[in-house]
Amino acid sequence: MISIFNLSLQLNGFPIKKAEAELEKIQVIPEADFERYILQKKKEIVDYHLKNNDSYIEFVGKSEFEDWNCLPIMTKRDFQKPLNERLSKGYTTKNVYVNKTSGSSGDPFVFAKDKYCHSLTWATIVNRFGWFGIDFNSSLQARFYGIPLGFIGNTKERIKDFLSNRYRFLIFDLSDVFFETILLKFKKKKFEYINGYTSSLVLFAKFLKKKNVVLNSICPSLKYCMVTSEMLFEKDKILMERQFGVPIINEYGASELDLIAFQNTNNEWQVNSETLYVEILDESNNVLPIGKEGRIVITSLYNKAHPFIRYDIGDIGVLDEKSTIKKPILKKLIGRTNDFAILPSGKKSPGLTFYYITKSIIEDDGNVKEFIIKQTKIDTFEVEYVSEKELTNSQIQNIDKAIVTYLESGLNFTFNRKEKLERSKSGKLKQFVSLVK
Repeated sequence: MISIFNLSLQLNGFPIKKAEAELEKIQVIPEADFERYILQKKKEIVDYHLKNNDSYIEFVGKSEFEDWNCLPIMTKRDFQKPLNERLSKGYTTKNVYVNKTSGSSGDPFVFAKDKYCHSLTWATIVNRFGWFGIDFNSSLQARFYGIPLGFIGNTKERIKDFLSNRYRFLIFDLSDVFFETILLKFKKKKFEYINGYTSSLVLFAKFLKKKNVVLNSICPSLKYCMVTSEMLFEKDKILMERQFGVPIINEYGASELDLIAFQNTNNEWQVNSETLYVEILDESNNVLPIGKEGRIVITSLYNKAHPFIRYDIGDIGVLDEKSTIKKPILKKLIGRTNDFAILPSGKKSPGLTFYYITKSIIEDDGNVKEFIIKQTKIDTFEVEYVSEKELTNSQIQNIDKAIVTYLESGLNFTFNRKEKLERSKSGKLKQFVSLVK
């Protein structure tokens, strides 16, 4: 079979073969020598940008550095200026890979990677999927993603789908009628794996449960399901594994960086140490001991076109105590830093705590398909949900009790039943949002 995927990257100026060879060289570095590799790459990338990137020199305030821990932390808001002003010498929008973030964090921006760096991103993705026998050149993907609706953007994505051997199911309409059409496709096509947003796939699994259908019984070629972009709860994972009939693999990435962590064959969330350097910091930018919860700060070790050095991605997480410099393990991803609620008592609580408590109560009978929580005032929360019938008083009372038990008393909740929930332009579902400044 012709390697259409690899060929398409090469024809667009992305040296994928060179990147794959580089990745292999990195992966065979012994554990004892890996810290030296990381230190060398960190120094190289900072030195490069302090010599070739005026924007980064201005950000750091000097053109040389001595102490890594004294380098300032970058955030998305530091990139709110034209891309041309952020590119390194020798790079223009014509000779780099340009894309933009989804804006799900509230701070969307346009970014760039040099073509070699972007090739390394693809080499890493191909490598991780290969852990499970998935081949981008031959394995047919069922893709549950959004898509640009404008003609040019839509056409580009459709071409990418063809070259990447994937069939896209648009996730802007998640009705039972739509899921029926998806079911027909699974009966006709030999999909090898599913890849898509967690919330959409959870809804599909609920539809299958209602129909009493196990997906790989009608599509025997199906082997795995990879979920991304949104939180994966254990309860949802169990539901999907039961209804899809295949293992669920959890992915964590960021378009401006790379694949950050990928569930390996030992069921560990293995962090990408080959092309990224991941730190967990406290609120004062101090590096935390392994096992402590903090802000996830990431350095792209190979992006020469655009600096992402000690970049606060906006997420909170914990590294596992068994992590090593070569094989860090992400123990837990708690949520986004802007997804925290400040309560009347002054307590700061992750929005996902509300979501998790509410979820455990109102989804038990299968009536509620999905829901989101909005904090409208410091003591007031609105739950928007999609269901076949209204929530009962008993369910609402149980939620009130759980909130008092796990958080605090005096919080007001209102429940609004909707025909469908509002998603972002990309199709992602933001499960918790605070409107309180």
